[in-house]
Amino acid sequence: MAEAPDPAWTFRCLLRAARVATLATTDAAGQPYAALTTPAFLADLSPVLLLSTLSEHTRQLRDDPRCALLATGVAPDANPQTAPRITLICEAMMDPDPALRARYLAIHPYAALYADFGDFAFWRLSILRASFVGGFALAGRLTAAALVPSPDATAALLAAEPSVLDHCNTDHADALAVLGGGGEGWRMVTADSDGCDLAQGEIVRRVAWDAPVADAAGLRAALIEKLRQARQSGLA
Repeated sequence: MAEAPDPAWTFRCLLRAARVATLATTDAAGQPYAALTTPAFLADLSPVLLLSTLSEHTRQLRDDPRCALLATGVAPDANPQTAPRITLICEAMMDPDPALRARYLAIHPYAALYADFGDFAFWRLSILRASFVGGFALAGRLTAAALVPSPDATAALLAAEPSVLDHCNTDHADALAVLGGGGEGWRMVTADSDGCDLAQGEIVRRVAWDAPVADAAGLRAALIEKLRQARQSGLA
């Protein structure tokens, strides 16, 4: 009997692939409010949002940083209730760290048009806990510690990421093109414990590893396997 997939791994992959999510906030009177957002996820899985000060949800976060972020995967059939989804319970704060800007624009390159406008700012969400639904009769909760990758793994992979990106973009453009879905100009723009992101202009696609990795050696092994699979697919 096949072993059930690890919910933390499954939903980390869902989050990192999410390009849109629903942000829930609360106004001063206690009225809930929901808005569409476009998150990016740091190597440690912290969600990053680029928000305008003109938006109602931004004003609400300034008054009350408590919020929730809902990301939804693809339903396997016609019933939307079968779609996997995860809700992150978070606290938000503005963060001027350039790493947030770099990661966000790697995932959402079109946002470079307005990212530096005076009324926009980057916000980092700290995950407190999560609840997930994997489909009918498959639901549960995760602590933040159970969901996110280990700090040691995050640090090791962040240190390895620049050289991995440079090597792939310099020496493996053909395999990246296959992984990206064809065409020229694909570049690897992120690599983390759960996969990598490939960009072709403003198109960005997520590629998940076959299993999570925890260090530079594991990252390179996962990447070699994906490149091998890409070449085999390209020759098929």
